Amino acid sequence: MVTDRGRSYEAEELLGVKQQKCLDHLNRNINEVLETKTGRARGFGVKLKGLLKQARQLWRDQRAGKARNFQARAERIEEKITDHLRRRRLQDEDNQRLLDGIGLQHDRGNLLRFLHEPHVEPTHNRGERTLRPAGIVRGLSHGSKNDRGAEAFAAFSSVLQTAVKSGVSSTIDTLHNLFRSKPRDAPVQP
Repeated sequence: MVTDRGRSYEAEELLGVKQQKCLDHLNRNINEVLETKTGRARGFGVKLKGLLKQARQLWRDQRAGKARNFQARAERIEEKITDHLRRRRLQDEDNQRLLDGIGLQHDRGNLLRFLHEPHVEPTHNRGERTLRPAGIVRGLSHGSKNDRGAEAFAAFSSVLQTAVKSGVSSTIDTLHNLFRSKPRDAPVQP
């Protein structure tokens, strides 16, 4: 599961789920800290961003078939990140918060999973693009007015996404056929 750093993903029920923290979200967190820093206080974030950029570029090169010595390079990058995120006290409290939060995710294997498992992507951009149409519609309609409406919208969106992923030629025709068909377990009307 590729996620942002939302607290809900840290729930006890999800601790056994393999996660990849979205590098774009991590970079945004680092940038927010860097905006307020000058001099040496910028060093921690700048170095971390550079290392994450190297990891992501290596992943891209691997997918494009251009990564020579991929495993050795991945191990070197991981060693550098592990050293940079080692437990220690930093003078700047914002940098310390980054170290503690991102370091914990690295310790859990959630930072560079994309270098070890080929099907995992370093960001959740693909998932966000998939959900974007539903989010836009929800925003235009001012959201659901109640729980039942929210559940109906979620179910409807899921049906549409499933239809699109299964390669139907027309979602309109698919929905038309779905609404015209009788439910399998529906009682027979006299």
